[in-house]
Amino acid sequence: MQTVILAGGLGTRLRPVTGKLPKPMVPVLGRPFLEHQIEMLGRNGMNNILLLVGYLGEQVQEYFGSGRGWGVRISYSFEPEPMGTGGALRNAAALLDGAFLLVYGDSYLPIDYRDVAERFRASDADGLLVVYDNAEETSVPRNVLLGKNGRVLRYDKCSVDPGLRHVEAGVLAFRREVVNLIPPGRKVSLEEEIFPQLIERGRLLGYATPQRFYDIGTPERLAAFEAFLR
Repeated sequence: MQTVILAGGLGTRLRPVTGKLPKPMVPVLGRPFLEHQIEMLGRNGMNNILLLVGYLGEQVQEYFGSGRGWGVRISYSFEPEPMGTGGALRNAAALLDGAFLLVYGDSYLPIDYRDVAERFRASDADGLLVVYDNAEETSVPRNVLLGKNGRVLRYDKCSVDPGLRHVEAGVLAFRREVVNLIPPGRKVSLEEEIFPQLIERGRLLGYATPQRFYDIGTPERLAAFEAFLR
């Protein structure tokens, strides 16, 4: 299945490191974070990768090129300006397959991506959200509630509601038709504008994993990821 990586983040909380580097290129044990992510995806058979790049995206393309050196095939979509998670996806609409995985370019989740893809293909859902069920190990608030049928009932990105039991883990899957829900030509948040539409229709499936994710959103989280890799 095609894997789309949102790699256009500014990484403001990692400055001054990101003053001259795009966030996915932040060094982790001497190599760009995105390189660790691409290698992990390649080991999972996710060899068709589309990078959605923006801020200093030329550095990403110059480093990875066609992806041949990593045993994957990489193509690129450039944002003319920051367009949010949804706007970046809409900007790349012509390059998307009928179904695809979507991975945040600052999040690392070492799970079986083929199983995620198969679970999504076998469902009637329009979208799938991978969620982590032990949020205490991360500093991210719980923001997802799953129903007994595995559908997502609620999503609140910044919630402190104790009724929410899972946390979004930075990996999703969508059918291309979902892109039609994204208004063109402006900044759009998938989490705030598209998730609610899918949840209301019962079309967003949850995939719970006991495997914690790592992200590089802050210096502290970056250090935790480095410790994991060591």
